[in-house]
Amino acid sequence: MRPIGTAEELERRRRRAVELVKWGESPSKVAYFLGCGRSSVYTWLKAEREAPETLAARPHPGPPPRLSDEQIGELEGLLLKGSRAHGWPNDLWSAHRVAEVIRRHFGVSYHVEHVRKLIRRRPSWSSQRPQKKARQRNEAKTTN
Repeated sequence: MRPIGTAEELERRRRRAVELVKWGESPSKVAYFLGCGRSSVYTWLKAEREAPETLAARPHPGPPPRLSDEQIGELEGLLLKGSRAHGWPNDLWSAHRVAEVIRRHFGVSYHVEHVRKLIRRRPSWSSQRPQKKARQRNEAKTTN
C-alpha cells in the first residue's frame, strides 16, 4: 500500500532517512522518527548506494478523471439551478441525485460515495443537511 503523502513529500522522507543514517543515527531510530519500517530505511540506503535516482519522486497518477475540469464547471452550473430544475420535488441535493445528474448529462456513472468525495474536494461545495424547523414555529415571533 502506498504511504500517505505527495510524491515530493515521500522523496523528501527517503532522502532525509538516508541523510540521518549517514550522520550516524541508527536505522531503527530513523524509522521510528520518520514513521516508516526499518526495512524501508535499509532499502533506501541500498538504493542510494547503487542508483541514487531511484529515491526521486515517482508520481502515482492513477486512472484519468472521467469528468474534465470543464465538465466539473458545467456540473456546478447545473447544480446551482437547483434540484427542482432537474425533476425532483424539493431543492435538496443528495449524492444520489448528483450522481444521477452526472449520468444524465455526461453519460458517466459514478458510485455515490465517489460523488461525495467529488463534492468535498470542491471549495465552494459542501455536504450538508438542511436544518429542520418545527412546523409550529412562529417566524414573526422569533425574529423580534
